Amino acid sequence: MKLSRIMPCLWFNDDAEAAAAHYIGIFPHSRMLRVLHYNAASARQAGRPVGSVLSLEFELDGQPFSALNGGPLYRFNESISFVVQCDGQDEIDHYWHALGEGGDPTAQQCGWLKDRYGVSWQVVPALLTDWLADPDPARTARVMRAVLSMRKLDIAALQRAREG
Repeated sequence: MKLSRIMPCLWFNDDAEAAAAHYIGIFPHSRMLRVLHYNAASARQAGRPVGSVLSLEFELDGQPFSALNGGPLYRFNESISFVVQCDGQDEIDHYWHALGEGGDPTAQQCGWLKDRYGVSWQVVPALLTDWLADPDPARTARVMRAVLSMRKLDIAALQRAREG
């Protein structure tokens, strides 16, 4: 099995397998690739039960990821997030609700959310970057003001703001 040269690794306390299964259930074209378990030597070294999940590799919509059950030493924060570019409002609604379910509602702003595992996601229209790169500064300012006023992004409202 040939994996991507570069893939994000998500560090969990004990939830790597549950998180991967959750994400695989949300994104199409997703699958579990490989699960590694602690053996006697690695379990003793890490203070983990023999046979428990050490790490795994999975794909979300073709994007490779790895996940590690490394203990409570590190926690997720907003300095890393995953952008989900959506072609329409139905996709935004789907990913927003599926990823945000059980997450921190106070972390929802400007298309950003935290999921139940503390991972940050940005659920955005695929055209948002183009809209924000528009050469008309008044148009980009209106789009940015609209984004800053929203939790879940509303494509129709963003287009209305863009058009003035």
